[in-house]
Amino acid sequence: MIKGKKIILGITASIAAYKSATTVRLLRKEGAEVKVVMTPMAREFITPVTLSTLSGNPVLTEFFSGSDGKWNSHVDLGTWADLMVIAPLTACTMGKMVNGIADNLLVATYLSARCPVLLAPAMDLDMYSHPSTKRNLDILRKDGNIIIEPVTGELASGLHGKGRMEEPEMIVKLINEIFEGRKTKIPKKRRPARK
Repeated sequence: MIKGKKIILGITASIAAYKSATTVRLLRKEGAEVKVVMTPMAREFITPVTLSTLSGNPVLTEFFSGSDGKWNSHVDLGTWADLMVIAPLTACTMGKMVNGIADNLLVATYLSARCPVLLAPAMDLDMYSHPSTKRNLDILRKDGNIIIEPVTGELASGLHGKGRMEEPEMIVKLINEIFEGRKTKIPKKRRPARK
């Protein structure tokens, strides 16, 4: 059950970012507390104002929030969440996650997360079927992440094939199944809690 759960929604620079508004709305409707962390380029696809209004929380995109020394702690975010969802996940961010390149707040938060992480890739069919993408997905899966396979359909390029991000309703359904314990292969924690 999602009610009362703390969820980080990570958003990367994909045209599928428009679906994030619906994802946030559905999670809030189910009673979750949602914090949105976006890559800087994701702001080109959907505005932080939209997501802040829907989530009821400030949207975080940068490590520092001003010239006064205040910073957005990726460590605090990573230990706060019961679940982290990155939807959409681009090939670029996927490569950074695999290699531990924490050059933005989203990847740094991912590396600090102690909770299960759900990933919903979204990209054009040739990018999705590229051997490097397949390798990165295999590594992320082996690292304990839960991959929501993209679906086949019309893509932003006008081509038809596998690469569309799964619909928000299905993502929220899967999140419910995880919290209800119906997904038996899902790890409770990626790493043990600190002492």
